Amino acid sequence: MPKNKDAVSRYRWIDERLRNKRLPKPTLENLIEYVSEKMDSNVSTRTIQKDLQDMRQDPELNYMAPIVYDRSSRTYRYADESFSISNIPIEEADLQGLEIAIGILEQFRGLPVVQQFEDAILKIAASLKMNREALQHKGLIKFTRTSQYKGAEHIPEIVDAIKNLEIIRLAYQSFDRNEPKEHWVEPYHLREYQHRFYLIGKSQQTRGGAVLTFGLDRIVKLWPTGKHFDEKNFDDASYFQHAIGITVHDAEPENVLLSFSPRQGKYVKSQPIHASQQVVEDNGKECRISLNVVINPELTMTLLSYGAQVKVLQPAHLAEKLAEEAKEMMKLYKK
Repeated sequence: MPKNKDAVSRYRWIDERLRNKRLPKPTLENLIEYVSEKMDSNVSTRTIQKDLQDMRQDPELNYMAPIVYDRSSRTYRYADESFSISNIPIEEADLQGLEIAIGILEQFRGLPVVQQFEDAILKIAASLKMNREALQHKGLIKFTRTSQYKGAEHIPEIVDAIKNLEIIRLAYQSFDRNEPKEHWVEPYHLREYQHRFYLIGKSQQTRGGAVLTFGLDRIVKLWPTGKHFDEKNFDDASYFQHAIGITVHDAEPENVLLSFSPRQGKYVKSQPIHASQQVVEDNGKECRISLNVVINPELTMTLLSYGAQVKVLQPAHLAEKLAEEAKEMMKLYKK
């Protein structure tokens, strides 16, 4: 790939000039002048010559641009007039990564940092949409479009409150309550998990001012208070260090030992459950891994999702919990 973003920009401007049918076919001098003007800096003859060569032949770029040189007119052109480096097919993994990134960015158009680049984001999104539709039309790939993030409209105001150390007032409707409850919150951190956003902050309504987690999709209303709080040392990396998901307990992390079937073990090794994951044993009978995590609902749900492909070896209380869940599930299917 290109060594820096300037190279990417030069390739794009060269491509644009070669495809411009309203202007005469460019000489080397025309290309240097055009790219220098677009880059707002002087680009050397040697640089443009190397760029042309790289666009033609560099296997890492993989443009393989059909740039030909007409000796009689001393001009450059594409042998295939429909060619553009923007039309190069994107690999499936690249498309999936862009899907996720664009999907997130589109949720936050109200944020000043995103607004600065809105035009660029929209252009990338449009190009991505065309590539995705082209592949889907050919039956090569199908994407599942993530639903909109409910509660994302609160993010700009929450971000401002975090930056300004301002207490915010929430009407919060938890799943286990019939009516919203009011919280005055010192906001510390925003976090995304499984297509939902969460606010981590200290609620002034709880005894001792406990740090709580609020799902943005359950915030009924949010008001500024005009009141501020002293800056607190909140390190999100340390706070979530031993947690899978969003739920953090006061409990100490425990050593969790899991035995996976050999086949399932391959998936778990390729996509670890947690950063602390270590492979303890791996053979034809099992793949045994260890985790150093707090026991929270997200861990339990993750393990249940593996069904009979995993057995909890320790701690005993976690093994008992999953065994009880399995018994309750069996009752649902008994006639």
